Amino acid sequence: MTDILKINPADNVVVAIQPQSKGSVLSIDGRQITVLEDVPAGHKIAIKDFSEGENIIKYGFPIGHAREAKKAGSWMNEHNIKTNLAGLLSYEYHPQQVVLNIADEHRTFKGYRRKNGDVGIRNEFWIVPTVGCVNGIIEKIAERLRAETGADNIFAFPHNYGCSQLGDDHENTKIILRDMVLHPNAGAVLVVGLGCENNQPDVFEQFLGEYDHERVRFMVSQKVEGDEVEEGLKIARELYSLMQQDERVEVPVSELRVGLKCGGSDGFSGITANPLLGTLSDWLVAQGGTTVLTEVPEMFGAETILMNRCADKELFDQTVSLINDFKDYFLSHGEPVGENPSPGNKAGGISTLEDKALGCTQKCGKSLVRGVMPYGGRLQNKGLNLLSAPGNDLVASTALASCGCHMVLFTTGRGTPFGTYVPTAKISTNSGLFNRKPKWIDFNAGVIADGEPMEQVTRRFIDFVLDIANGAPTNNEKNGYHEIAIFKNGVTL
Repeated sequence: MTDILKINPADNVVVAIQPQSKGSVLSIDGRQITVLEDVPAGHKIAIKDFSEGENIIKYGFPIGHAREAKKAGSWMNEHNIKTNLAGLLSYEYHPQQVVLNIADEHRTFKGYRRKNGDVGIRNEFWIVPTVGCVNGIIEKIAERLRAETGADNIFAFPHNYGCSQLGDDHENTKIILRDMVLHPNAGAVLVVGLGCENNQPDVFEQFLGEYDHERVRFMVSQKVEGDEVEEGLKIARELYSLMQQDERVEVPVSELRVGLKCGGSDGFSGITANPLLGTLSDWLVAQGGTTVLTEVPEMFGAETILMNRCADKELFDQTVSLINDFKDYFLSHGEPVGENPSPGNKAGGISTLEDKALGCTQKCGKSLVRGVMPYGGRLQNKGLNLLSAPGNDLVASTALASCGCHMVLFTTGRGTPFGTYVPTAKISTNSGLFNRKPKWIDFNAGVIADGEPMEQVTRRFIDFVLDIANGAPTNNEKNGYHEIAIFKNGVTL
């Protein structure tokens, strides 16, 4: 295991894999550099003298510029690096040729084949409210059904919306709830409305389009004579009994759809866990499967890498809009586009949004971009897709599930316990987090920094992902953490 890492030959900073003490001497590119102050693990150390305004290079790209002159051996962090990002940009398409040479291994998993031909990796009963006013009702129905059956695959998904919303906010709520109702991980769904909400149940039912009327039922609480919980429970029993007949069948891995997400990132994210997801993404795409990258604000600073991997000019133009529309969203609210890294990110070694983005985008590997989706959009193309959603962990993870992903792979350097409404596997960037939080973290990518070869870890990781597809529970499932969050931008009436 090395003490420091120079990620790209062009870099003018190195990353401390182990904490570095003031006065220690580093051997880099045949030179000896004395560390001028204590530097925590995951943080950057200058390997040259910087003048004020000079670019800091990491991953082979600028991650910002020096706020002031700094000597070689200095700890380079958010206090002395400033982002280069500002405003909207114009882009030119320079298509990149991609040849990955990954063999088709003809792997399979056991999933649930639905009536419309789609495949789920879970067979769960979901209760989805059209409006937050019935949250208490749906939670009581779920609680009663769990008590009757002793089952652990029955979930209510409360949210705060469905009424007092206008424009895009109202549409976003309808779209995400529609995507949930149609998701193949649900064997059956009870949709519960109130009756007077903006998101009218009969209008919402039409909005669903084609659906399995045998497996999706509606209840409007204001129209129920008597006890709506008892009436809902009666319908729920019928639906649950029906889905209990479902069995897993052999399915090619080309049917698998995986969401790629990171949160609580640190200086190891772009070295261990995110590149590991990238190798998994390339492998799955080569098998004919699908991966989805989101968190648009965390692409700022690395967006041209994705743009030039678009399979054609139309996808390039869609990606430019994806980026600039989100930048315009920030600017329209009077917010800068480059103030993304959180306090936890900075404490973990990420100094600017470019620093974060260049690590973040490694989650999608090197494959060509085959699709670009708006927020709430549903997958149409196999291969690597980009999805519009913010960086917020729960909102973005909900969006990944809603576009049709069977699971979300979530890398983290700081740790988080949450789960969205599909299995949400946490991959730690460092071994310390894995050891501290065994009930949160599902897979340790920190072993890469500890010296285990990436190829070896990747093989274990592929098996781990297919185990989840076959039914192995993730920690969020074991803990009973299942949540949704819907993107909100406008006024509340």
